[in-house]
Amino acid sequence: MSSATAGATPALPASQDPSLNRRMITISIMLATIIQALDGTIANVALPHMQGSLSASQDQITWVLTSFIVAAAIATPLTGWLCDRFGQKNTFLVSVAGFTLASVLCGLSGTLSEIVAARLLQGVFGAALVPLSQAVLLDINPREKHGSAMAIWGMGVMIGPILGPTLGGWLTDSYSWRWVFFINIPIGAMAFYGIWRYIRKDPPNRRMNFDMFGFATLSLSIGALQMLLDRGEQNDWFSSTETWIEAIVLAMSLCYFVAHTALRPAGKSFLDYRLLKNSNYVSGLLFIFIVGMVLFATRALTPSMLQGLMNYPAAIAGLVTAPSGLGTMLAMLIVGRLTGRIDTRILLGVGFSITAFSLWQMANFTLDLVPKTVVWNGIIQGIGLGLVFVPLSAATFATLSPQMRAEGTAIYSLVRNIGSSIGIALVQTLLVRNTQIAHASLTEHVNIANPALHDPAIAGVYNLGTASGMAALNGEITRQASMIAYLDDFWLMMWLTILVLPLLLLIKPPKKNAPVVVDHAAME
Repeated sequence: MSSATAGATPALPASQDPSLNRRMITISIMLATIIQALDGTIANVALPHMQGSLSASQDQITWVLTSFIVAAAIATPLTGWLCDRFGQKNTFLVSVAGFTLASVLCGLSGTLSEIVAARLLQGVFGAALVPLSQAVLLDINPREKHGSAMAIWGMGVMIGPILGPTLGGWLTDSYSWRWVFFINIPIGAMAFYGIWRYIRKDPPNRRMNFDMFGFATLSLSIGALQMLLDRGEQNDWFSSTETWIEAIVLAMSLCYFVAHTALRPAGKSFLDYRLLKNSNYVSGLLFIFIVGMVLFATRALTPSMLQGLMNYPAAIAGLVTAPSGLGTMLAMLIVGRLTGRIDTRILLGVGFSITAFSLWQMANFTLDLVPKTVVWNGIIQGIGLGLVFVPLSAATFATLSPQMRAEGTAIYSLVRNIGSSIGIALVQTLLVRNTQIAHASLTEHVNIANPALHDPAIAGVYNLGTASGMAALNGEITRQASMIAYLDDFWLMMWLTILVLPLLLLIKPPKKNAPVVVDHAAME
């Protein structure tokens, strides 16, 4: 991956300014990161408009989201091999160009099958953008600046989910749903030019053999897992034949992949298992999995809670939840300067503690929630996640050799995405089932013998002798039961965050006198 080693730095022409090139490379690759992260959420709000335009049912239109997620998950592990085979710059350029072209095809689609096929292409070409941007930032910055580099990368990754729903809603309302995809064209063009102009072409290493069986079995397992998680709740989980088929395919393909990888020599299998011998890297994968679960699950729950139970308009719900992202970016700017100066485990411990505190606050929400409370809680949670994201990224790759970064960042992104998928599926399933349980428990107390129902003020609204009174009472019970279910989800995520704290001892801070490796071949 990296052609330069410590003590053998190739000289750069005097007319070139490395700091300027570093800035231009950073801007270019972050533009590519933003459009990929943006497309994970920007199409969500446009689905109803697409459904009418493409004459699709509600069940069919969800394939616009599912196809992108599954394709990206399957293609992400290919990043390391593509860089080894074709070079980092070529892989980056083809990924940006392919993603931008696929965005054009999405916007021009006239049928459901056309847009699903275009979204599959988007997922395939966009899969490498986030891990490649992380790898390049680590390569072009000395180790003491890795914290700041990961802060910039983290903001790029975070800004997509934050801006996606708001920008998508505005584009759809002001123009049409097609502009949700056309917006990628100018950004993709600028990213492509910057990468082509400022990143020096690196010769392919071709040290890795393509393990077709390993790739096929890993792809099958990842695809089956994503399909199971994405469609499980809709299919009532294991009451559906589809879910059973996906679970069987997942189990069999994963077993074949693990056995095949374990029996192959190092460097000959699709996944280089030497990555798993690095304790910092493995610990980082565990932590980013938890972060993915907590971060995306919380952001999936809060807007639906505000709109469904407290009648917040969509625009207001978006405004009061947006400060969470602002808190994250603010924390990233600060912690980027602290990483390397303060023990990484202390920063992570503070970050996880603040996140757990914010989830504890959310677990004590009531139906009388005011926007101010949501805003401040979101800022606190954003700060906690920002304090986790940057030092975690830096610590995960601190002891990983530059040659393994492309594959390492790909697996890192994949684990984060799988964590978010599992987290969202888990909380949504628990939300539905706990709502039913709480509803049944509350209705046990609704009977003629309950003195509260004889209070004139209550009886006037919830008159059990009339159909409207019964319907109103059932609606309020459902509302209360749903709130209880939301609180149960927040409690669960809080305990997950707390339980991960002792595992911080697994992370070993890098030695201060370790050699600094900078990939000057990545800069021109």
